[in-house]
Amino acid sequence: MFCSIVSSAISGVEAVPVTVEADVSEGMPYFAIVGSVSSQVREAQERVRTAFRNIGIVLAPKRITINLAPGDIRKDGTRFDLPIAAAVLEALGYIEKGAFRKAMVLGELHLDGTIEKIPGVLPSVIAAKENGCELCIVPTENAAEGSAVDGIRIVGVRNISELIAFSHGRAPSSFPGNRVPEDEEYTIDFSDIHGQKTVKRAALIAAAGFHNLFLSGPPGSGKSMTAERIPTILPPLSEEESLEVSKIYSVVGLMPRGVSMIRRRPFRAPHHTITPTALCGGGFYPHPGEVTLAHRGVLFLDEIPEMMPATLEMLRQPLESREITISRLGGTCVYPASFLLVAAANPCPCGYFPDMNRCICTHRDVLDYQKKLSKAFMDRIDLKCDVQAVSYESLTEKGDFEVSSSSMRKKVMRAIEIQKERYRGTGVTFNSELTASSIAKHCEMTDEAELTVRLAFDKLGLSARGYHHVIKVARTIADLEGTDRINDAHISEAICLRCSDSFSSASAYQMPGMRVPSKRQKGG
Repeated sequence: MFCSIVSSAISGVEAVPVTVEADVSEGMPYFAIVGSVSSQVREAQERVRTAFRNIGIVLAPKRITINLAPGDIRKDGTRFDLPIAAAVLEALGYIEKGAFRKAMVLGELHLDGTIEKIPGVLPSVIAAKENGCELCIVPTENAAEGSAVDGIRIVGVRNISELIAFSHGRAPSSFPGNRVPEDEEYTIDFSDIHGQKTVKRAALIAAAGFHNLFLSGPPGSGKSMTAERIPTILPPLSEEESLEVSKIYSVVGLMPRGVSMIRRRPFRAPHHTITPTALCGGGFYPHPGEVTLAHRGVLFLDEIPEMMPATLEMLRQPLESREITISRLGGTCVYPASFLLVAAANPCPCGYFPDMNRCICTHRDVLDYQKKLSKAFMDRIDLKCDVQAVSYESLTEKGDFEVSSSSMRKKVMRAIEIQKERYRGTGVTFNSELTASSIAKHCEMTDEAELTVRLAFDKLGLSARGYHHVIKVARTIADLEGTDRINDAHISEAICLRCSDSFSSASAYQMPGMRVPSKRQKGG
């Protein structure tokens, strides 16, 4: 007897419908699974056969052939266990013929017949709805995740027995509810950072326009604290953005238990020893990396000069295109990668350059350390900020003297609302997403501002990319002030924030009469 069940495979961060066909016939006992499947899928025959036996269903000596169509899409993982089991049960008569005609079935089987959660349920439910399915049967632990999609019924089942009972009209005891997490208050705040007004200003501009930020300063000056608090002033995820992020986290299996949608912007902070594959994605069969997990959120790279150069240079493409294409023998995938990069670095190996009373590095040490970041990479950074060591007076000062995340977020939200109205219908959300062709339309400048940009371009040797980035940052500064036209003060601040980085200016300190530590001085 022949029957088929609809399921899905994951390709990139999207789901592709797959038809699980089962044919049970007379002949030599045999259980085969075909259709461009991995070893994990082939192992399903043993899990299904053993699970049936342990719940009291004994397979007669039949020839069972399972085909996963279409055959040109690779099927991987354990998500096909339950649809294979359902197809075989229907072919054997345990499930009524056509009971799951307009249903998608997903789930992994244990040997005792219980059903385990799987990754990628959210994009699978979206694909099911788009392909006309009215029902999606998933593991109980994935039910809340699937219920985020309106217009399709989600049923969670704990084991095969509940699946069979549901096919005969009995609702499973695990029928899910829809739970969307409430907005949680952040436990960290910008008021925790004493002093550092310039750094907070740079963070405010970065958040308001989604501009990349580079922080350079001595150890303990507050670089990491600043980066960790940037999500507290970012605008909340829109419904569309929340769905994008939730799909990514669903595919990689990081969706929080019992949660249907992710509402908080991601914050990813991988260690500086991260590999290129872990950062940007890849593998023989492509999978998302940290740049994709940080989509619509913040990617914080601390101690960035310590990263492998090959790993760091891989960021250049996603920083420009806001997506990353991974091509491998096992397939080609395009992953979203629109993130706010916050990078932090010490100015030299010991961390105290240019304070020559504390720095023990030679001039060559400093130059070699700073050359680890290429000009091409640094040219993609919108804001560069020197983080100075905090004074004792700033740490011990009393009173209402700090800027809080709440007050900063109100300013960011006002600027974001201006950008939403300006770019309505264009597909642009933040100023940083403006293209070179759209800058002239949306970034009107005064005559004085144009003159300042021209002088900066000639005197500072800005690249074409740097020129456009300066204008986009100035547009954000103007939005924070609520002005339509970019004036000279906005341009001047944008130029200062782009060119104030001492990390890449070690040569400026090589002046006559200045003490530069030698190797002998370095060794004591």
